This record gives sequence, structure tokens and C-alpha cells, in this order.
Amino acid sequence: MMIVSEYHANADLGSLIQRKGRLNGHKVLRYALDIARGMTYLHQCKPDPIIHCDLKPKNIFLDNGGLMKVGGFGLMRLSKMAPDKVKLMNHEAIVDTFSYYTAPEMHRNEVFDMSVDAYAFGFILYEMVEGLPNMESTTVIARCEGMRPSLKNKLKGYPSDFKGLIEECWDTHPMARPTFSEMIVRLDKIYAHCMKHGAWKESLKIWK
Repeated sequence: MMIVSEYHANADLGSLIQRKGRLNGHKVLRYALDIARGMTYLHQCKPDPIIHCDLKPKNIFLDNGGLMKVGGFGLMRLSKMAPDKVKLMNHEAIVDTFSYYTAPEMHRNEVFDMSVDAYAFGFILYEMVEGLPNMESTTVIARCEGMRPSLKNKLKGYPSDFKGLIEECWDTHPMARPTFSEMIVRLDKIYAHCMKHGAWKESLKIWK
């Protein structure tokens, strides 16, 4: 069996952030919308949604047209527990591969849903804004108990709703996390607001 996929010569989001550091506000929102649209497509697949389970910058690729595309999905072995609930079939075998993008309920080997991808997305948003992750040294227990990077002074020039979106995404409680379709609406509004008022253009020059 052979899987043929699109070749992305521009590498992945992780490599881009590592090379360039924090991204400007325009790119952060544009890339965020690309990722959210891709994840909405996966989550709305029929008859069952596709839960990524390993959403991270290394699995997001930049194509020749400047669009971010989601890859690396469909590789986790899942056991369906309910119409919208699943559980990892081989938790013991893969637990050591988990990263700080992995939701607490997956670490604890609990039943989970699509919101685990929203959790990872919150950290991806933060990483695009900040430049590099600073959570690798924290323990799994600390992250599961709600330890998060500080957003103080790191979102200057960004609308307050953007900060709120990040905090909702990485909430420890799955029910508190927004769906990707909801995120698209909110990100579109934030983008339109910034374009109209030039919020980032005049604040720390991060809009340019």
C-alpha cells in the first residue's frame, strides 16, 4: 500500500518559527485561520470525525501559495466509546511520545473528544506569537493541573479576544474549549477589526 501526499518544499510551521522567531500579527492570524479551516474539515468528516490527536507545528506545512496545511493526522489507533467520544488503543506504547501540545485527558488515558485538538491549537497560537515554546521543561502533572505560559505583556497590540481565545483553547476542561468552526468566526472578526483599525500596525509594528 502506498500513500502519496503533496510535497511542501517550504517545510513546516515548527521550522519556520525556529528560523524566524515570533511571527508578525498578520501572519499569525492568517496561519491560524488556515489551520482552523483544515481542522474544521477533519472534524466535520462523515460518518465519523477525524480527531488529529497530534496537532503541533511539525505537522503543519507551508505550501508554495503561502497556505498552511494540516498533515500527520489519522495515525493514532482509537477505540470508539460513543458517537463523539474515543480512547487511545495503545496508550502505554505511545505515552512517551506525548508533547506539551497533548491534552491532559490523553495523558491520563481517559475518554476524549475533538477538543483535544483545540487544546493543542491554543499552544500553537501562543508559539506563533512568542516565537518558541517555553513549556518543554514543565512536568506533565503541572500541565494537567493547569500550568500555562504567561500571556502578560506578550500580546501587546493584539485584541483582548485573541488572548481570551488562547486561554479557552488550552483550558484543562474539554467543555470549555471552543470548536474550530467557532474559532473561524472569532478569528475572522479579529482579523477584520485589526485591518479596519490598524491595531497591530500602530502597536509595536507587529502588524507589518
